[in-house]
Amino acid sequence: MTGAGIAVIAVLALLLFGTGFLLGRTARPVRTSDVGTPVEHATFETLHTASLAAPPLRAGLTEESARKAARGLRSLLGTDALCLTDRDRVLVWDGEGDHHGKAVMHHVRGLLASGRDTAFHSDCGDVDCPLRWAVAVPLTVDHRVLGTLVAYASRESAVLARAAGEVARWVCVQLELAELDRSRTQLIEAEIKALRAQISPHFIFNSLAAIASFVRTDPERARELLLEFADFTRYSFRRHGEFTTLADELHSIDQYLALVRARFGERLSVTLQVAPEVLPVSLPFLCLQPLVENAVKHGLEGAVSLPRTLDAARAGDAPIRVTISALDAGAEAEVVIEDDGMGMEPERLRQILRGEGGTSTGIGLLNVDERLRQVYGDDYGLVIETGVGAGMKITLRLPKYRAGVHGS
Repeated sequence: MTGAGIAVIAVLALLLFGTGFLLGRTARPVRTSDVGTPVEHATFETLHTASLAAPPLRAGLTEESARKAARGLRSLLGTDALCLTDRDRVLVWDGEGDHHGKAVMHHVRGLLASGRDTAFHSDCGDVDCPLRWAVAVPLTVDHRVLGTLVAYASRESAVLARAAGEVARWVCVQLELAELDRSRTQLIEAEIKALRAQISPHFIFNSLAAIASFVRTDPERARELLLEFADFTRYSFRRHGEFTTLADELHSIDQYLALVRARFGERLSVTLQVAPEVLPVSLPFLCLQPLVENAVKHGLEGAVSLPRTLDAARAGDAPIRVTISALDAGAEAEVVIEDDGMGMEPERLRQILRGEGGTSTGIGLLNVDERLRQVYGDDYGLVIETGVGAGMKITLRLPKYRAGVHGS
């Protein structure tokens, strides 16, 4: 729960403690073994009830989330009935007198337009119905009224009106967090799409060309490479999961390297060092792969130009060395990707990490750096060492456990 949400609930607890007396409701009996004042007990009980109502609201204001949260919200207010609406209809009615639900949208029409609290008498003429008065409060996110919270009682109460306002504010905090979650998910999906767009058509064409070159001379090798190609593309374009495991990411990298080796032969030398205990560590999807592709690309571009044919590639000069290590570092896994290629000027690297890259390399480095910082915090961005003609060394640290980060 956010600081703002806790502050709202703390104020709400005090209001509800008073509301209980004014509306004739009694708090649960205090056992002699309990420690603390009645106000403290009311605060703790309110915080507990709020914690149960919060998770559904983090999905946004929908019929399902309203249905799951309504009972807890009514318990917070201690009122006879509670109603949640969106801008068009009643989402849920909880409590007595559900026949009043038919008139709710008529009563809140002005509120939805103005965004201002409103109170109204709700006497239905039934002498046995306890609902005589209601207060309606807008549910507003980013200056947009998404719906209303309507609390019903047997008589007018200024304290209930204030308490309903505080509960509505708390609901708005949860809905704002739901909006942020949606925005974050959309951003991550857009970033992953950008990375997928970097899987060059040339790489796909050259991989298939390399596979085709083995069809007659080594059919079994061609079959193995085709399977590697299929698994690599399936993983890269999968449609589920914001996170993956280090084991899955390294497996995809191994498939990528198998396809590159098929084309460039002994010109590419890769050393892989992995500690088994870090394989289950979770990390953002497509986080390492762009870095390895960058290392291979820059290594192979260390010459004036890339060989244009498979034969020329295999006849290259000195091999390009790429080292990938994933080691145990206590509470973290440390991943290092290093190549002995062309490198770059440090100022150019700084421009890339400021978003001034423009090239596919720039997009990849910036994308991974930003996603690591979003998930783990600014202390977990990429650490890059490079210089002209000095190759590049990229180091990243991954916490072995972080709440909300689970591979799929």
